Amino acid sequence: MKLPIKKCAVINDFSGFGRCSISVALPVLSALGVQCCSIPTAILSNHTGYPSYFFDSYTDKMNSYISEWKKLNLEFDTIFSGFLGCKEQIEIVSDFIRDFRAENTHIIVDPVMGDNGKIYTTYTDEMCRKMRDLASLADIITPNVTEACILAGEEYKGEDIDEKFERKLLEALSLGGKRSVLITGVVRREYVCTCVFDKDTQEFYTIKNRRINKSYPGTGDLFASVLCGEITRGASLFEASKKASDFVEKTTEFTSQYDTDVNDGIAFESHLKLLLK
Repeated sequence: MKLPIKKCAVINDFSGFGRCSISVALPVLSALGVQCCSIPTAILSNHTGYPSYFFDSYTDKMNSYISEWKKLNLEFDTIFSGFLGCKEQIEIVSDFIRDFRAENTHIIVDPVMGDNGKIYTTYTDEMCRKMRDLASLADIITPNVTEACILAGEEYKGEDIDEKFERKLLEALSLGGKRSVLITGVVRREYVCTCVFDKDTQEFYTIKNRRINKSYPGTGDLFASVLCGEITRGASLFEASKKASDFVEKTTEFTSQYDTDVNDGIAFESHLKLLLK
């Protein structure tokens, strides 16, 4: 009898301290009963929000790492990519998707490029173009407002985009209705919203959650990890995005009650049991 545990290939960096990237995806996917199979893009002592950090790029090792998986004929239910630090990594991930994608494999790309209207200093125009190419391979993409504007070639107008501009972005990024799009972090007064186009139902909808007046690194990683786990388990996009949004709200509210360094991220560990309900 085949073990009934689904597998997700997670391509992201690993930080030893600070809740983000693989260090978030691993416990969240495990709590959801999904095996997290990691491909590290870089190793950091702690994430870059701290005053100093150790950093070791894994770019020149990734192909050798992946070739061993090819020898093992590994198969994945989901492939999920996050932050990629150079154009070579984006190209490697694009090739990985083409090589490992099966008929029923879910491809989820979090196109991490910038925030608050600014592209990250490590990103170039060429990398943004490469990210568009990578995102075109995805079934689901999860950009924030800044990244959605970059991908769609639209001018950034702030986090509080109106419904008309939201619809324009979703339509542009859906590739003619062939790709699901979740734009995260849209601000509407006392709410923070996830604006969604669902390729399976061809529906547009918005998920609202209470806005917590504290910002933590790794929030997008937490959202995307819950979403990824639920999609891998067979949930609909609405079910998965609602669960991910609600989990981020609950854990952010819990963390905000304590006077800890925001760089430590969202303290989600004690809430993992909620994911199984």
